[in-house]
Amino acid sequence: MKKINQYKLFVGVCALSLLISCDYEDINTNPFEMTEKEGVRDGVAVGGLITAMEKTVSPVGTQADGTDVVNQYQIAYHLSADSWSGFFGQNNSWNGGNNNTSFFLMDGWISSTYTHSYTNVLDSWKKLKASSEKNNTPEVFALAQILKISVWHKTLETFGPMPYSHAADASMNIPFDQEKEVYASMFGDLTNAIEILTKKAENGVAVMTDYDAVYGGDTKKWVKYANSLMLRLAVRVRFADEEMAKKYATQAVKHSIGVMTAKDEVAQMGMGAGMVFRNNIEWLSEQYNETRMGSSMFSYLMGYEDPRLGAYFKPVDATSKLGQLAYDGKQYQAVPAGHTYGQNEAYKLFSKPNIASSTPTYWMRASEVYFLRAEAALVWPDVFGSAEALYKQGIEMSFQENGVVAPVDAYLNSTKVPVKHEVAGSYSCSFAAPTTATAKFEGSSEEKLEKIMIQKWIALYPNGQEAWTEWRRTGYPKLNSVMVNRGSSQGATKESGIRRMIYPTSFYQTEEGKAIYAAALKLFNNGQGGEDKSSTHLWWDCK
Repeated sequence: MKKINQYKLFVGVCALSLLISCDYEDINTNPFEMTEKEGVRDGVAVGGLITAMEKTVSPVGTQADGTDVVNQYQIAYHLSADSWSGFFGQNNSWNGGNNNTSFFLMDGWISSTYTHSYTNVLDSWKKLKASSEKNNTPEVFALAQILKISVWHKTLETFGPMPYSHAADASMNIPFDQEKEVYASMFGDLTNAIEILTKKAENGVAVMTDYDAVYGGDTKKWVKYANSLMLRLAVRVRFADEEMAKKYATQAVKHSIGVMTAKDEVAQMGMGAGMVFRNNIEWLSEQYNETRMGSSMFSYLMGYEDPRLGAYFKPVDATSKLGQLAYDGKQYQAVPAGHTYGQNEAYKLFSKPNIASSTPTYWMRASEVYFLRAEAALVWPDVFGSAEALYKQGIEMSFQENGVVAPVDAYLNSTKVPVKHEVAGSYSCSFAAPTTATAKFEGSSEEKLEKIMIQKWIALYPNGQEAWTEWRRTGYPKLNSVMVNRGSSQGATKESGIRRMIYPTSFYQTEEGKAIYAAALKLFNNGQGGEDKSSTHLWWDCK
């Protein structure tokens, strides 16, 4: 955004303000979706919708999109979850310091998050549902279901109760569902989709080859991804409903095709369907000069002398005198979270993400799946095997995914711990080491969980949305706090951070919208009701 790219921000916020000044119906309408007649005319009535859905799982565009998608991603995800996860700091601040990075939730920005995690996929999914029923192509709708859940579980885990069971209704004023019910529905929808695509995979049948930018129609890989997504959601709910969690985690792992186990099974948007997609974070770092290494990443990667440090981040600019020497002989430095300074030369010179324009945007990688299995094995070893073995495989896979050739055993047996993070000069700060946990898999069950989550967090980079969600669920890894908390009026504290985004104000600006909003608040706390605050814990956030 360069000054959040002030012109782009002005345009974006103005557009969002139109959304806010309208009503709840408008937030469920995507004005940029092609009409059915246009789709038929262009020959992409079905295939184009699949590609469109894929582009919404994490907003991603091509060079032809200019900076529109970059700005959308920045406002909707990067200045919230990507920063709250501890992955990134920003060489900028917005709205006088009152913005998402300092825990003050800006209505226009959270409206953008809802739009990009829910609204923008709705019309495509509804059209694919109708087309599949009309043309008897259940495999196309199975793919649409997997893509829908890939997007909507982020809505559920960002806001809480959401419209799901009635999403296909003709009405724009869709009632919300309780979180537990949505998870149950997602598991059911994934089960059905996997069953349909498994039959295709077993017979070597591809689906939507020319329009699938992720797997090029490879149904076996889609089944593996869908099972892995099911495992992710199953582990997500284990503190809230252990029976549900164990049932679907077992179903995913024991499936005949199973879950991701190899590097090349990654779900990502890079090249495909005749397009080359651009990485948003590279643009935010290099062109806007804003995105930098986060304080918590500095503490863990520097302390562990983690060989992924150089794969994840670039050394400080040679003219900076504020870098700290790392094991690789280079200097690195990070930006503290939640500061209220504008762009400045000190932070500008700090470590940038080592991400190129051509770096894919990752949805899920095999390393995450190994760590999910490791946690499941920690709780249910009779079903999932050795937590330690899976933990080691997760680290090994993460090394492979990032081109690291360092020996894993040496890393696992190290006694090194995270370090404190300090920045000197005019923008000084100091954070104590967040934990004394080493990488070695030993200790109590809780200590082992912390280690699994630390390594999973490192491997998830740069997927901040998933990292923020898992931090809320488990409390790990322990993160450096924000420098300034501007969100206390909305419920946020430095210690607890942001537990959820509040609903956009447009939800309750009409009579029908107010009724739906009031009903949604009654669904919190497993149906006991709750406040629309950033401090309200979601159903699964109950450890």
